[in-house]
Amino acid sequence: MVTFPLGARYAYALAVACGLLYFLSFPGVELWPLSLVAIAPLIIAMRGQAPRRAFGLGWTAGFTMTMCGFYWLLDMLKTFSGFDTPLCLVFMAILCAYQAGRIGLLGLLCARAERRGWQFEGAFVLAFAASELVYPLLFPWYFGAAVHQVPALAQVAELGGPIAVALALLAPNLAIAEFISARLQARPWRRRLVAVCAATFGLSVLYGVVRIPSVDAATRAAPHARVGVVQANMSLLGKRHDPMEGLQRHLRLTRELQRDGDLALVIWSETSVMSALREPQAAEQLSARFTRFLGVPALFGSVIVREVNDEREYVLFNAATLTDKTGQLVGRYDKHVLLAFGEYLPFGDNFPILYRWSPNTGKFTPGHTVEPLRLDGHAIATCICYDDIFPGFMNSVVKAGPTDLLANLTNDAWFGDTTEPWIHLALAQFRSIEHRRFFVRSTNSGVSAFIDPVGRVVAHTDPFKEQALAHEIAWLHARTPYELWGDIPWWLASLAIVLAGFVAYPKRRRIPPRTEEPVRSLEVSQFREASLRFLTKSARS
Repeated sequence: MVTFPLGARYAYALAVACGLLYFLSFPGVELWPLSLVAIAPLIIAMRGQAPRRAFGLGWTAGFTMTMCGFYWLLDMLKTFSGFDTPLCLVFMAILCAYQAGRIGLLGLLCARAERRGWQFEGAFVLAFAASELVYPLLFPWYFGAAVHQVPALAQVAELGGPIAVALALLAPNLAIAEFISARLQARPWRRRLVAVCAATFGLSVLYGVVRIPSVDAATRAAPHARVGVVQANMSLLGKRHDPMEGLQRHLRLTRELQRDGDLALVIWSETSVMSALREPQAAEQLSARFTRFLGVPALFGSVIVREVNDEREYVLFNAATLTDKTGQLVGRYDKHVLLAFGEYLPFGDNFPILYRWSPNTGKFTPGHTVEPLRLDGHAIATCICYDDIFPGFMNSVVKAGPTDLLANLTNDAWFGDTTEPWIHLALAQFRSIEHRRFFVRSTNSGVSAFIDPVGRVVAHTDPFKEQALAHEIAWLHARTPYELWGDIPWWLASLAIVLAGFVAYPKRRRIPPRTEEPVRSLEVSQFREASLRFLTKSARS
């Protein structure tokens, strides 16, 4: 018989097991059934723990998961920093230690609420949602992405984004943890809790089974068009040293797609036109170079230069540029989510002198509008690179105006031929479900893909190959619950779990803080209680 909370040795062993199962279930390894049990060890380990230890358990699980799952960071750091492997490993560990704080936050919030008498399972669910929403990450991820290849489990994303999917997956984990805990404590398992978990998971699956045919029917009934994507597969240095080679590859691959049939639109990758364009002359320069000869509407990445009267002298925009069939510039979207210290310096727009102290940092500045790009009566919600893995941000892009297609321009060549491009694709798939629109992604080195409104990847390229791909898309004007309320439910959940950490549950005894005194076994406690009852009865006699 085992008492709770568990001792440090067993609790941390379970946290490591959680991290490994989390990693194995995630995109890249793709053992998704493990997501149904991956969190259960952490639930068992955290039950009854003091907040500090609960944070440590969550952090241990997160660090284990990220060190395995973000293995590609090591080679990226070696390639672009020039440092030796040991030092790059230290940098990687520091980054993963920060990323692991997300699951540490889960443990801290849950334990504080439990200490004030709130039910552990309810606190764990609220804390899980809060940690996925509020913790800032350099490389974001969501637990729900584990089932990106299982459409029936992913459809609740249109109700609450990837957090809704994650909580549906959390239900069987809670049920399994209850069975194991009850067995360890030699007590009956709580039927009501298991029933709620089973109903939650079953209803999410049923929702997916019902919604998929109706979404497919709406897709078939909508107007269709043939869209192409071009994957030029230019190396990072090659793009900069020989921009004309990149342009020629894009033009050649586009002509190959045109020979196979008419195109309503062709999409090139992020910064596919590497030569910087001065903002006032951008339209004329693009037309003179290639757009008037292209013969097809095109959405492509470019770098726009704007002169400024301060220490920087100029700023750059990572832009998605849209031209019509005649080659005229009809729209532009500037990347919003920039990489700090790589693409820009924090507070650099307000204090330009900072760039004098860091001259090698990019002078990119974020865009100021998320208006969709309009082409021939259609509106395209456009984003660049990691913009597409932020559900709340993409929701604001879609809500900025009526849109009927999602498009993303990306360059994942930084990470080499690893699982990162596949993870990026998996995280992006949920945008199609959240908004019930086709999503077209064009990436420089892969994975370029067409994702249907159910979230299925219906066609994709191979990584690090020069390829062009065309597929039919449907122009859809769907409205979804997630588009209506976004992350408001999860913000309310976050507020609730924070308040639960300070307000005691009414009519329930508050759990006293854990001390360093060793916990007596259950057998000893039962023996002492039985002895006291026997002595009391004898005295009365």
